[in-house]
Amino acid sequence: MSITAPDHTVQQDVAARLERLPMSRWHISVRLIIGVVTFFEAFDQLLIAFSLPEISREWGLSTAGATATLTIGSIGMLLGALASGWLADRIGRVRVITLCLVITALGNLGMALSPALLPFLILRFIQGLAIGGEVPTAASYIAELSRAKRRGRFVLMYEVVFPAGLTVGALASAWIVPHWGWRTLFLIAAIPGVAAFFLQRRVPESPRWLAARGKSAEAQEVMTRIEENVRRSTGRDLPPPAPVPAAVGTESARTGALRDLFTGRYRRRTLVVWTIWFVGYLANYGLTSWLPTLYKQVFGLPIDVSLWYSTLASVAGLAGCVLAALTIDRLGRRMVLSIGLGGTTVAMGVLAVLGASSAGHLAVFSAFAAMFSFAANISLYLYTPELYPTRSRALGCSLGGVLNRLGIITGPILVALVYAGGTGLSAVFLMIGGITLVGTLVTAVFAEETKGRTLEELSP
Repeated sequence: MSITAPDHTVQQDVAARLERLPMSRWHISVRLIIGVVTFFEAFDQLLIAFSLPEISREWGLSTAGATATLTIGSIGMLLGALASGWLADRIGRVRVITLCLVITALGNLGMALSPALLPFLILRFIQGLAIGGEVPTAASYIAELSRAKRRGRFVLMYEVVFPAGLTVGALASAWIVPHWGWRTLFLIAAIPGVAAFFLQRRVPESPRWLAARGKSAEAQEVMTRIEENVRRSTGRDLPPPAPVPAAVGTESARTGALRDLFTGRYRRRTLVVWTIWFVGYLANYGLTSWLPTLYKQVFGLPIDVSLWYSTLASVAGLAGCVLAALTIDRLGRRMVLSIGLGGTTVAMGVLAVLGASSAGHLAVFSAFAAMFSFAANISLYLYTPELYPTRSRALGCSLGGVLNRLGIITGPILVALVYAGGTGLSAVFLMIGGITLVGTLVTAVFAEETKGRTLEELSP
């Protein structure tokens, strides 16, 4: 698809008009619709972990088969994240989000009806493409609608819907799977596909993206409609636009290609944020994805009790996300990321030293680890879009999502290898804690602070 050269005057005008908009019911409405989509993408992501014990029993899966079932979706998510950024930077944020929602819903329907493991795995892989594509694209979109002032709270209160979806998915799984089976769970998860209708009718394309693609007239038209909606919502006239500071640099001559992410100021940003994405999600999913199975196999808990114990980590993670959303504009991105990864390191270190002598010990300290790691991980959905210009923001976010998925894939495999080596759970916790310690140091030393600055000021 060809691109028209952007009019930088229009880009600055759109940015200034977005920055002057007060918070309104319109913002909340759009954030809610996108949030519903993201909520159910998260809901779908964790279903496999909670249904795995029953799927393994029904189809007689070996350890290798269970690991493949657990990770095949993550491989799809990795590829989906990679493709979606390129696609969203070319055809638009809203189109990609809608497409991902429809594919996810159809995937759930197909998996619920799967007669055997092979079609289930194929559908889970395809669904993973959509889940991996929606989340970073939506993060770019929400960031582009927000103002520099209190952008952290605006974006992260939206992003909280993702861990909320994980939590509700865990709670629903713990109730539905023992009573009605795992197929019912996937059937219920297919219902939210109807939200695609509301997306197309109620959510406008990002005016920042339209301006960056050279669609100046359309950007101005969408911006005018947004202003009218905000004016109706607030019942008062809008303040006049103020000039938006522009970043000093020459990178603006680039065209949104992959090389943008490794040129000038963006090279260091990319390497740092990739490290945090990988470490944060390796630690998170390396532990939480195996929790239901560990409670059942190591401590001999019944499947329903194992699932309820596992939900503690999801609930604690949700609390950590809310804390991050409420404090990140005050403490800053680097501080919250460092505290999140550092807290995870401490929790894993305690488990490594004391050992998980009971299911209760594991539940308590895994919950603390989840609270800190979720706080760090959700902050990346705010931090990453701030690091890149509009022309390549979705690509930057999606490649962060690729490292996210590499961490999600690697974590469960590493845990399985270390534990299968006969070294026990303490070695697993020591490994995870050592990895998050590296992430903590990289963040504290090299991460760039972005709070309180406009997107245009941060990235030319």
